[in-house]
Amino acid sequence: MSARTDSYFNRTKAIVAAHGDCRVTYAVFLRRPVVSAPRLMLDWVRAVMARRGAAVEIQLMHEEGAWVGAGDPILYLTGSFTALADLETLILQKLGAACVAAHNAYQMSLELPAVPFLAMDARHCAGAEMQELMAYAASVGSRAAQREGAKGFTGCASDATAHWFGAARGMGTMPHALIGYAGSTVRAAEMFRDTYPDDDLTVLTDYFGAEVTDGLAVCRRFPDLAAAGRLSVRLDTHGGRFLEGLDPGLSYDALERHVPGAIRRYRSDTELRYLVGTGVSAAAIWRMREALDEAGFPKVRIIASSGFSVNKCRVMAEAKAPLDVVGTGSFIPDSWGETYATADIVAYDGVPRVKVGREFLLRPPR
Repeated sequence: MSARTDSYFNRTKAIVAAHGDCRVTYAVFLRRPVVSAPRLMLDWVRAVMARRGAAVEIQLMHEEGAWVGAGDPILYLTGSFTALADLETLILQKLGAACVAAHNAYQMSLELPAVPFLAMDARHCAGAEMQELMAYAASVGSRAAQREGAKGFTGCASDATAHWFGAARGMGTMPHALIGYAGSTVRAAEMFRDTYPDDDLTVLTDYFGAEVTDGLAVCRRFPDLAAAGRLSVRLDTHGGRFLEGLDPGLSYDALERHVPGAIRRYRSDTELRYLVGTGVSAAAIWRMREALDEAGFPKVRIIASSGFSVNKCRVMAEAKAPLDVVGTGSFIPDSWGETYATADIVAYDGVPRVKVGREFLLRPPR
């Protein structure tokens, strides 16, 4: 543990041990609004302090899932200075990113309250610990949104973190690699169905650049699944091309047919791209829905992925995009600098003391 903390905390621990321990209180906070997601960090602190035979007092100012203002202490930790000094670095690592990711998941869920989300963060994480933090964060932000009526995140892509969503297994059917192996989208669907005959089927449709054609071909191959609402097409078109049959003009036309006001409300080039640009745009989702309905498959669902951030979810809501599920890992913070948590000692042996400018962290009387 000492090898993973900042060296000056190790030196501080040695100095305090040599000159006399004291009881300190840390205030822990972030500089931006977040949703409180402290559980993994607190479980870790309690476990470490127990192994050290040291007591720790935790005053949680904002319960898990609560909104926290910028600079507002999320919690206070009180205990032996020598026992806590070298833990500060790791405490901050385990708190900041989780709180920001929870806030992002909360916002995304509220932007599309009628749409369930699938957490697809695993491939974007830097190892198992981050994967656990991000899935936990999505579950915390999701539950906060669910209390306000949103469906939120209902599952994730990996077995290891499925427990955060009350599930035993991760969710998902096929990657692009399976379609490449099969040689056709329909054949990949047949292989999946042969191997997992009792499962619902979600098929990727962009491998050959024929989202509409291949999506409808799969529906015709499995009409019973389509009629029962057990078949989904997943749109994952990358940003280098339009959905099959669309171009800029036809994308505008698709929105004009369904949500003519949406295009008049965009505020930035990014939002315009989400509406009528390449990749999984609002126009692409509307066009896919049109094609499915016109072909007699109104119960086939549309799952969309590819860069669904808070902002993209907001644009999709304004365009009333007919989404049934969103798969996303983009609740992971875009700007890592936003995730930096800070801790300051605010009391030594019960005497309030903090560096000038941080007096707002002093613990209120209890």
